[in-house]
Amino acid sequence: MASNATAGPQQPGAAYTFQDQDKDLRRHTFAVIVDNEPGVLARVIGLFSGRGYNIESLTVSTVTEDESVSRINIVTTGTAMIIEQIKAQLNRLVPVHNVHDLTIEGPSVEKELALVKVRATEHQRRESLRIADIFGATVADTTLESFVFQISGSQDKVNSFIELMRALGETEVARSGIVAVSRGAQITTV
Repeated sequence: MASNATAGPQQPGAAYTFQDQDKDLRRHTFAVIVDNEPGVLARVIGLFSGRGYNIESLTVSTVTEDESVSRINIVTTGTAMIIEQIKAQLNRLVPVHNVHDLTIEGPSVEKELALVKVRATEHQRRESLRIADIFGATVADTTLESFVFQISGSQDKVNSFIELMRALGETEVARSGIVAVSRGAQITTV
Protein backbone atom coordinates (compact mmCIF):
# COMPACT_ATOMS: atom_id res chain seq x y z
CA MET A 1 0.00 0.00 0.00
CA ALA A 2 1.45 3.36 -1.02
CA SER A 3 1.74 6.11 1.53
CA ASN A 4 0.50 9.61 0.81
CA ALA A 5 3.18 11.01 3.13
CA THR A 6 5.80 10.87 0.35
CA ALA A 7 3.61 12.78 -2.08
CA GLY A 8 4.27 16.08 -0.28
CA PRO A 9 1.81 18.83 0.56
CA GLN A 10 -0.68 19.88 -2.08
CA GLN A 11 -0.27 23.39 -3.44
CA PRO A 12 -3.25 25.71 -3.12
CA GLY A 13 -4.92 26.90 -6.32
CA ALA A 14 -4.49 30.40 -7.67
CA ALA A 15 -6.82 33.07 -6.31
CA TYR A 16 -8.48 33.23 -9.72
CA THR A 17 -9.37 29.54 -9.72
CA PHE A 18 -11.01 29.25 -6.29
CA GLN A 19 -14.55 28.08 -6.96
CA ASP A 20 -16.93 25.92 -5.04
CA GLN A 21 -17.14 22.79 -7.19
CA ASP A 22 -20.70 22.20 -5.96
CA LYS A 23 -21.89 25.45 -7.56
CA ASP A 24 -23.51 25.29 -10.99
CA LEU A 25 -21.33 26.99 -13.62
CA ARG A 26 -23.24 28.38 -16.57
CA ARG A 27 -22.27 30.06 -19.81
CA HIS A 28 -23.82 33.52 -20.31
CA THR A 29 -23.87 35.89 -23.28
CA PHE A 30 -24.02 39.62 -22.54
CA ALA A 31 -24.84 42.48 -24.88
CA VAL A 32 -23.31 45.62 -23.40
CA ILE A 33 -24.33 48.92 -25.02
CA VAL A 34 -21.60 51.55 -24.53
CA ASP A 35 -20.44 54.95 -25.77
CA ASN A 36 -18.08 54.55 -28.70
CA GLU A 37 -15.07 56.37 -27.31
CA PRO A 38 -11.41 55.56 -26.62
CA GLY A 39 -10.74 53.46 -23.54
CA VAL A 40 -14.23 51.99 -23.07
CA LEU A 41 -13.26 48.49 -24.17
CA ALA A 42 -10.18 48.62 -21.93
CA ARG A 43 -12.39 49.54 -18.94
CA VAL A 44 -14.79 46.66 -19.65
CA ILE A 45 -11.97 44.15 -20.09
CA GLY A 46 -10.23 45.55 -17.00
CA LEU A 47 -13.34 44.84 -14.97
CA PHE A 48 -13.14 41.16 -15.97
CA SER A 49 -9.39 40.73 -15.59
CA GLY A 50 -9.21 42.66 -12.32
CA ARG A 51 -11.64 40.25 -10.69
CA GLY A 52 -10.35 37.07 -12.32
CA TYR A 53 -13.36 36.52 -14.60
CA ASN A 54 -12.65 34.84 -17.92
CA ILE A 55 -13.90 36.14 -21.26
CA GLU A 56 -14.52 33.24 -23.65
CA SER A 57 -15.58 35.41 -26.58
CA LEU A 58 -15.57 39.14 -27.28
CA THR A 59 -16.85 41.14 -30.25
CA VAL A 60 -17.29 44.89 -30.63
CA SER A 61 -18.97 46.97 -33.32
CA THR A 62 -20.69 50.31 -33.73
CA VAL A 63 -24.48 50.04 -33.85
CA THR A 64 -25.74 53.55 -34.55
CA GLU A 65 -25.70 55.45 -37.81
CA ASP A 66 -23.55 58.23 -36.35
CA GLU A 67 -21.19 55.61 -34.79
CA SER A 68 -21.58 57.14 -31.30
CA VAL A 69 -22.69 53.86 -29.65
CA SER A 70 -21.11 50.40 -29.76
CA ARG A 71 -22.30 46.95 -28.79
CA ILE A 72 -19.94 44.61 -26.98
CA ASN A 73 -20.92 40.93 -27.05
CA ILE A 74 -19.22 39.05 -24.21
CA VAL A 75 -19.45 35.32 -23.47
CA THR A 76 -18.34 34.25 -20.00
CA THR A 77 -18.91 31.41 -17.55
CA GLY A 78 -19.68 31.60 -13.84
CA THR A 79 -21.99 30.74 -11.01
CA ALA A 80 -25.27 32.65 -10.64
CA MET A 81 -23.63 34.87 -8.01
CA ILE A 82 -20.64 35.69 -10.24
CA ILE A 83 -22.91 36.47 -13.22
CA GLU A 84 -24.94 38.88 -11.06
CA GLN A 85 -21.72 40.53 -9.86
CA ILE A 86 -20.53 40.96 -13.45
CA LYS A 87 -23.84 42.55 -14.49
CA ALA A 88 -23.88 44.91 -11.50
CA GLN A 89 -20.27 45.98 -12.03
CA LEU A 90 -20.77 46.50 -15.78
CA ASN A 91 -23.82 48.68 -15.08
CA ARG A 92 -21.70 50.89 -12.78
CA LEU A 93 -19.22 51.80 -15.51
CA VAL A 94 -19.87 55.36 -16.73
CA PRO A 95 -19.83 54.78 -20.51
CA VAL A 96 -22.24 51.80 -20.25
CA HIS A 97 -25.83 52.56 -21.33
CA ASN A 98 -27.26 49.14 -20.46
CA VAL A 99 -26.37 45.48 -20.01
CA HIS A 100 -28.47 42.62 -21.36
CA ASP A 101 -27.94 39.02 -20.25
CA LEU A 102 -29.23 37.33 -23.39
CA THR A 103 -29.01 33.94 -21.69
CA ILE A 104 -31.77 34.76 -19.19
CA GLU A 105 -33.76 37.37 -21.12
CA GLY A 106 -35.19 34.77 -23.47
CA PRO A 107 -34.31 33.06 -26.74
CA SER A 108 -31.44 34.54 -28.71
CA VAL A 109 -29.55 33.92 -31.92
CA GLU A 110 -25.79 33.32 -31.59
CA LYS A 111 -23.48 32.97 -34.57
CA GLU A 112 -19.75 32.89 -35.15
CA LEU A 113 -17.64 33.31 -38.28
CA ALA A 114 -14.36 31.48 -38.88
CA LEU A 115 -11.77 31.36 -41.62
CA VAL A 116 -10.05 27.97 -41.68
CA LYS A 117 -6.95 27.40 -43.79
CA VAL A 118 -6.06 23.76 -44.38
CA ARG A 119 -2.94 22.50 -46.17
CA ALA A 120 -3.55 19.01 -47.52
CA THR A 121 -2.56 16.44 -50.16
CA GLU A 122 -4.69 15.72 -53.25
CA HIS A 123 -6.93 13.11 -51.57
CA GLN A 124 -7.29 15.23 -48.45
CA ARG A 125 -8.14 18.26 -50.63
CA ARG A 126 -11.11 16.39 -52.12
CA GLU A 127 -12.19 15.28 -48.66
CA SER A 128 -11.91 18.84 -47.32
CA LEU A 129 -14.18 20.08 -50.13
CA ARG A 130 -16.70 17.32 -49.38
CA ILE A 131 -16.75 18.19 -45.65
CA ALA A 132 -17.03 21.90 -46.43
CA ASP A 133 -20.07 21.19 -48.62
CA ILE A 134 -21.73 19.19 -45.83
CA PHE A 135 -21.15 22.04 -43.32
CA GLY A 136 -22.17 24.79 -45.74
CA ALA A 137 -18.69 26.32 -45.70
CA THR A 138 -17.54 28.26 -48.75
CA VAL A 139 -14.10 28.47 -50.33
CA ALA A 140 -12.72 31.96 -49.64
CA ASP A 141 -9.32 31.29 -51.24
CA THR A 142 -7.41 28.45 -52.82
CA THR A 143 -3.86 27.58 -53.91
CA LEU A 144 -2.40 24.35 -55.24
CA GLU A 145 -1.55 23.30 -51.67
CA SER A 146 -4.32 24.79 -49.55
CA PHE A 147 -7.87 26.03 -49.12
CA VAL A 148 -9.25 28.81 -46.95
CA PHE A 149 -12.83 28.04 -45.96
CA GLN A 150 -15.34 30.49 -44.55
CA ILE A 151 -17.89 29.02 -42.17
CA SER A 152 -20.54 30.63 -40.00
CA GLY A 153 -23.01 29.20 -37.56
CA SER A 154 -23.26 28.07 -33.97
CA GLN A 155 -20.09 27.67 -31.94
CA ASP A 156 -20.60 23.88 -31.92
CA LYS A 157 -20.87 23.78 -35.72
CA VAL A 158 -17.71 25.85 -36.16
CA ASN A 159 -15.84 23.72 -33.60
CA SER A 160 -16.88 20.49 -35.36
CA PHE A 161 -15.79 21.80 -38.76
CA ILE A 162 -12.40 22.91 -37.42
CA GLU A 163 -11.86 19.52 -35.73
CA LEU A 164 -12.52 17.70 -39.02
CA MET A 165 -10.20 20.02 -40.97
CA ARG A 166 -7.42 19.45 -38.41
CA ALA A 167 -7.69 15.72 -39.07
CA LEU A 168 -6.97 16.36 -42.77
CA GLY A 169 -3.82 18.45 -42.50
CA GLU A 170 -2.13 21.47 -40.98
CA THR A 171 -4.61 24.23 -40.19
CA GLU A 172 -4.68 27.91 -39.33
CA VAL A 173 -7.83 29.34 -37.76
CA ALA A 174 -9.15 32.91 -37.36
CA ARG A 175 -12.47 33.29 -35.51
CA SER A 176 -14.74 36.28 -35.03
CA GLY A 177 -16.16 35.39 -31.64
CA ILE A 178 -19.86 35.15 -30.80
CA VAL A 179 -22.27 37.72 -32.20
CA ALA A 180 -25.68 37.53 -30.52
CA VAL A 181 -29.07 39.22 -30.58
CA SER A 182 -32.34 38.38 -28.83
CA ARG A 183 -35.11 36.75 -30.86
CA GLY A 184 -38.51 38.33 -31.42
CA ALA A 185 -39.79 41.77 -32.29
CA GLN A 186 -38.38 43.66 -29.29
CA ILE A 187 -35.47 45.97 -30.25
CA THR A 188 -32.70 46.72 -27.75
CA THR A 189 -32.74 50.47 -27.22
CA VAL A 190 -29.54 52.47 -27.32
